[in-house]
Amino acid sequence: MAETDGSLIQRCREGDLEAFDRLVEKYQGRLYHSLVHWSGSHEDAEDIVQDTFVQAYRKLDSFQERSAFFTWLYRIAFNLAVSRSRRKKPEQSLETRVEEIGEEVAAADESAERQALRAEQVEQVRRAIAQLHDDHRAVLVLRELEGLCYETIAEILDLAPGTVRSRLHRARMQLRELLKDMLVEPLPD
Repeated sequence: MAETDGSLIQRCREGDLEAFDRLVEKYQGRLYHSLVHWSGSHEDAEDIVQDTFVQAYRKLDSFQERSAFFTWLYRIAFNLAVSRSRRKKPEQSLETRVEEIGEEVAAADESAERQALRAEQVEQVRRAIAQLHDDHRAVLVLRELEGLCYETIAEILDLAPGTVRSRLHRARMQLRELLKDMLVEPLPD
């Protein structure tokens, strides 16, 4: 029988490090996935995930369980990500970003031309997402890539649900504008 977050947190507070390891195992993949999309960098995502769990462990006694543990964890992660992006050096070269992020896996029956076009379009979307303001990018990643509801996003980012909706709308509009040329050109058959 799987333990609940609440029971694992209680065990952590009593000094059980194995319980915290189980929480890390449970959430690190999902958190990492979100942060890769948010930051555009595997290395940055790994660093932020690690920092998030260190900070969560240190602040575990302050977690009051008014929200879900993963919501609290995501809030820590996105605060760290935003802080890191403000301190970060200028944008990496496109070649470095492509190497870090990797190429999307294409279907085996796709032509080489179609695979190349798809990879180019995926990179265009990634670059466009990276151009969004931090606040808009965070909302977009949590909603569109993580599939979280508005209320959960609001908890994670400490915003009103209406603010989440308006930021998401602006992010989508800005993304649409950044990608307008690509959206007119369909993939070849």
